Amino acid sequence: MEPPIGIIPVLLAGGDGTRLWPVSRVLRPKQFLKLHPGVTLFQETVARVADDQFALPIAVCNEDHRFLVAEQFREIGTTFHSIILEPAARNTAPAIAAAALIISEETPNAVMLVLPSDHIIKNVAAFREAVKAADRVAREGHLVTFGITPFRAETGYGYIRSGAPLVGHEGCRFVREFCEKPEPQLAERYLASGKYFWNSGIFLFRTDRIIDELGKHHPKLLDTCREAVTGGKRNKDFSRLADRAFLACDAISIDCAVMEKSRQAAVIPVDMGWNDMGAWSSVWEAAGPDADGNVSVGDTMLSETKNSYIRSEGPLVATIGVDGLVVVATDDSVLVVSKDRCQDVSMAVDWLKKQGRDEQRLHTLVHRPWGNYQNVVQGDGFLVKKIMVKPGEKLSLQYHNHRAENWVVVEGCATVINGDETLVLSKNQSTYISTGTQHRLENTGEKPLLLIEVQSGDYIGEDDIVRLEDIYGRV
Repeated sequence: MEPPIGIIPVLLAGGDGTRLWPVSRVLRPKQFLKLHPGVTLFQETVARVADDQFALPIAVCNEDHRFLVAEQFREIGTTFHSIILEPAARNTAPAIAAAALIISEETPNAVMLVLPSDHIIKNVAAFREAVKAADRVAREGHLVTFGITPFRAETGYGYIRSGAPLVGHEGCRFVREFCEKPEPQLAERYLASGKYFWNSGIFLFRTDRIIDELGKHHPKLLDTCREAVTGGKRNKDFSRLADRAFLACDAISIDCAVMEKSRQAAVIPVDMGWNDMGAWSSVWEAAGPDADGNVSVGDTMLSETKNSYIRSEGPLVATIGVDGLVVVATDDSVLVVSKDRCQDVSMAVDWLKKQGRDEQRLHTLVHRPWGNYQNVVQGDGFLVKKIMVKPGEKLSLQYHNHRAENWVVVEGCATVINGDETLVLSKNQSTYISTGTQHRLENTGEKPLLLIEVQSGDYIGEDDIVRLEDIYGRV
């Protein structure tokens, strides 16, 4: 890899898909959603740093999302420096520590900009100007955070209390303290004082400085992350952190691990139209409600409805005589919650986890590096899927211990390995794959391949796959 030049954006793309359920899921958290027409939140974040002052971005994500992140870059025609893969979520401090250690190997003392990839920033020019100002501060050794100028007494955000001015840097101040989400009366006092800012979760610092501060305030975490980096594996695009070492890291935010303790923390106030998209109420606000206070997306009908967010990802959703509701429907789940209780959506997700239900983990449409599949109908001992394979892609060579499969081509042309045979199937042709038979599906054509798969057997589950060969490195 060529060493990156300029401020290095580090895009944090973790997440468990909880806050914007049922549209977000474990395998497709909110940063990969198109919450409004156009691009995803992740892609908006990438576009934000497509400027001369920035180097190619580095993304940090879960192992399960590695191909999804690469596809996000590809869709908008943007290159990236590398993707760092976490074996499991451990909050922001381990992710930032790993990124800083990897960057410092190539470019000692580089300046890194840490960006959550699920935020909205409407005024990109203001964001870039604030980064320029912060760059000068960071190169002097300070750990800079960006404080959002508050315009209401918000109780859903953490706050930063500013301290003494930083000499030589107009508008920049030392951080006096980080404050947890306040009660309403305290939030009012914060707003009235003019000394408090919303905590954006965006940071800028030199890699050597954040590594030094981690060593001072959380040495065990730094040592464990260093083991995860040195024991990991790397290829052209991906840096895999060593499982055992990274899983031993404390799950802690960079705020708690370093920023709250460091005497070098500084805050730059910025008004840039920021929204952390942390709940459906935030999505409602960012979308810009109409004269009745409503936002509607998809196939909806609103009558005598006010101050509500109504979204359909499939069926018609009709509301009559309601006020202050969030109604979100997908093809397998419906959420109805009071707009002022949107932070409690996790209660539904927690219940789904306890019940062992897939609605918290994945959609009926599941994305894979080769394309996608959608569960159409499932019953006792059978499952019908619609499968799409992108041109030039192929699934793993595999077999199943508990199920047989029947494939029917609907569109395109399929090259199929079925035991000792290699078949070429076109529209309306099919093949039967018996239990235990090695098989592979490939699209050698120039158009997407669409087929219907009917699974049957005593066990129907995605874990009944034994991969013998896979171009994507899956096991």
